[in-house]
Amino acid sequence: MTRVMVTGSAGFIGYHLSRLLLDEGMTVLGVDGMTDYYDVCLKHKRHQMLLQSPGFSAEEVMIEDGAALDAVADGFAPEIIIHLAAQAGVRYSLENPRLYVETNVVGTFNVMEVARRHAVRHLLMASTSSVYGANGDMPYGETHKADTPMTIYAATKKAGEAMGHSYAHLWDLPTTMFRFFTVYGPWGRPDMALFKFVAAMLEGRAVDIYNHGEMFRDFTYVDDLVRAIRLLIDAVPVRPESTDEIAAGDSLSPVAPYRIVNIGNSNSVRLLDFVEAIEAELGVSAKRNLMPMQKGDVPATWADASLLQSLTGYRPQTDIRDGIAAFVRWYRAYYGV
Repeated sequence: MTRVMVTGSAGFIGYHLSRLLLDEGMTVLGVDGMTDYYDVCLKHKRHQMLLQSPGFSAEEVMIEDGAALDAVADGFAPEIIIHLAAQAGVRYSLENPRLYVETNVVGTFNVMEVARRHAVRHLLMASTSSVYGANGDMPYGETHKADTPMTIYAATKKAGEAMGHSYAHLWDLPTTMFRFFTVYGPWGRPDMALFKFVAAMLEGRAVDIYNHGEMFRDFTYVDDLVRAIRLLIDAVPVRPESTDEIAAGDSLSPVAPYRIVNIGNSNSVRLLDFVEAIEAELGVSAKRNLMPMQKGDVPATWADASLLQSLTGYRPQTDIRDGIAAFVRWYRAYYGV
């Protein structure tokens, strides 16, 4: 059985991905620091459910602690590493930027060192659509420039991409970076828009809507996202002999077994339409607190997912209304409302 180490396994995406890998018969080591950025009870509950599977084991380790990470990895001997652990949240990065550097840069370096020492078949690491920053050329393609990050969160993720490329080149370490686009769904993070909007609307509180609702996001349902990651495990990049081998639109490096892949729904949805879809599902009208754009935010994101489709034959397609309905069912059941 394939041995996969998943960092951030108690997180929103890490939980869903680990569940999928276990369902496919893989052996999964979950590594998570259980930080208190949001309700730790959610994280513990996710791990408790995963631990019902005999193929899953978990270690509570901070990825910033290189020695501790090495120890648990050495005991498991991973064949594949999927690195999802990170300090998330664009807005929190304005308050505590040092934490983002320590987790997203130093922690990512430690994970890459584990991958190098164990000569894993494939290292897959999470990045973000935020790296596109001030680039207004949409839909975003992997070969577009991403040199103008607008928050320290985005900058640390861009740094992870650059470090990943250097390790792929130096150590012939097959590496895929995936850029996520506004992931949502059951077991989501409480700091994310859908969770906050549903909670506020059910409690009769106003929802903060930035840029007066004139924002657009490429919302990606979590089941679609983890299916894409699973398929990308088998799309191992190979260092090309020449640039002639690289197809148009492919982000494959000319000097390394390294590739960047967008994972998005390829459908940019207006924030006000998103709110209206939540209202329709809940049967509640939102009290709207229209606000100016927040510092560091971008007005729109939109993924070109054609590279993902060419590599895997798959692209996310869950309709936003179906995804919202699934989240609301989970929320009502989990919180008893």
